[in-house]
Amino acid sequence: MRVIAGQYRSRPLRSLRGLDLRPTADRLRETLFNVLCPGDPAALAGTTWLDLYAGTGAVGIEALSRGAAKVYFAESSKTAADLIAANLKSLGIADGFEIVKAESAKALRLWESAGVVADFVFLDPPYRLRDEYAKTLSALAESSVLKESSLVIAEHEKRFDPGVDFGQLRRYRKLEQGDAALSFYRRSL
Repeated sequence: MRVIAGQYRSRPLRSLRGLDLRPTADRLRETLFNVLCPGDPAALAGTTWLDLYAGTGAVGIEALSRGAAKVYFAESSKTAADLIAANLKSLGIADGFEIVKAESAKALRLWESAGVVADFVFLDPPYRLRDEYAKTLSALAESSVLKESSLVIAEHEKRFDPGVDFGQLRRYRKLEQGDAALSFYRRSL
């Protein structure tokens, strides 16, 4: 596993064996970022990200590498949260991030009370926790961490559909690659 592009391009990221971690594959991460900033390497400059169920932190780290100003990582596993910190340290990233060792719902409440507003939210619960998708997407639909232009991206199994509508959040695109898929949501007017 490696950083795909940007300031930390081709630098390795560590993962842990045997945990319930399934890092977003390099190819899928590359596709995600190509969709978000097609042909414009500066498109993510200054943006704020939430990386929920962060695991290794690969998606949030990729965002930082491509110019995001701040990434908030939420990870309930202490071992995985420590791995995110180790990956950031190995790249020499000392600021521009916050790691919350908590369930995503608790992290969202914390960030709401702190006035955090995200441009992008990425969520990738363990595939076996299918109920987490609806729970988290519904919470985001009502959350003050989203603004009108915020995008929410959910990674999931291709054979599982997390849903189309969650309150004001509506899926506008679904992209499949291998056994995985990305569902893109935005607030409907």
